[in-house]
Amino acid sequence: MTEPALAHATEYGRMYSRSLSEPPTVPSITTVISQGSTSLDGWHSYMAASAVVKDPKLTAALGSPSQLRSVVKEASSASERYRDAAAQRGTRVHFYCEQVALRALGRPHEVERAREDLAARGEHQFADRFDEWWKLYDVQPIAPEITVWNAELGYAGTLDLVARIGGRLCLIDYKTKNTDRDGQVKQLDDKVVMQLVAGMKAQESLVDAAAGTWEPWAYGQDPLLLGVAVGQTEVRPMRANPDVLPQHWFKFCALRRVWQTSIDAVAAGRALLPVPPPPVGAHETPAPRAAPPAASAPETADPQTSVPAGAPQP
Repeated sequence: MTEPALAHATEYGRMYSRSLSEPPTVPSITTVISQGSTSLDGWHSYMAASAVVKDPKLTAALGSPSQLRSVVKEASSASERYRDAAAQRGTRVHFYCEQVALRALGRPHEVERAREDLAARGEHQFADRFDEWWKLYDVQPIAPEITVWNAELGYAGTLDLVARIGGRLCLIDYKTKNTDRDGQVKQLDDKVVMQLVAGMKAQESLVDAAAGTWEPWAYGQDPLLLGVAVGQTEVRPMRANPDVLPQHWFKFCALRRVWQTSIDAVAAGRALLPVPPPPVGAHETPAPRAAPPAASAPETADPQTSVPAGAPQP
């Protein structure tokens, strides 16, 4: 996938600007969705343990603490290496898909170079299966890699393809997927529905990045939303269930607020402040005050011996 001209990597995630001469102002669709990410601790641990077991240097390292530490250190980054390799492969596959659409539109393209790049890494099956799907579904491209903007909520993104399939307008997002043990491409994540519905809810699309010109979004009226899993053994298109689109849109809106709230919390200042020790002597307990003397009780007459004043003496 080609890098969107207006997308920028920032400390707040990937953000978009209105033109090449302006700073980024809104988060990308994928950055907003990432606010709801779940923990991958278990996957990271599995990848690290698997890397240790498969490391050919493990046997020799068992008798050497320094070599063993080297094996463990290398294994600790196994998940990052896997993630980066998958991202690079996804970029190559997306680029090929884009070039196929450009060729079909009669525009300048680099289909052959993109295919050769995949073949050089043993990934030509992705291109083969994609070509089969493109022909079988008779995809009629309209706009590949189109950047969209929503000023009301505040986000932007780039859709992989707007096309017509079977006479129906479609918004399409490609996902490069591995193959499972049964030879089938792995399932898409439900988050792709949020990504597609956010694209559908766009208000503008980019005309000229250098000039910063935009036009009203022309493809948001009741399109078919397709997540397309591109694998080495098959391509599997999946339609977003129209009955759940409102809920996924509301979830996206909530995650956009989470993104903004996180920025506001950082901008508000330090969340934790140091606590100095109390002043010297502040911990001493003051001496208790002396209790006031008890009041004298009035004398009372003993009914057996005393005689009231004025009474006759016995």
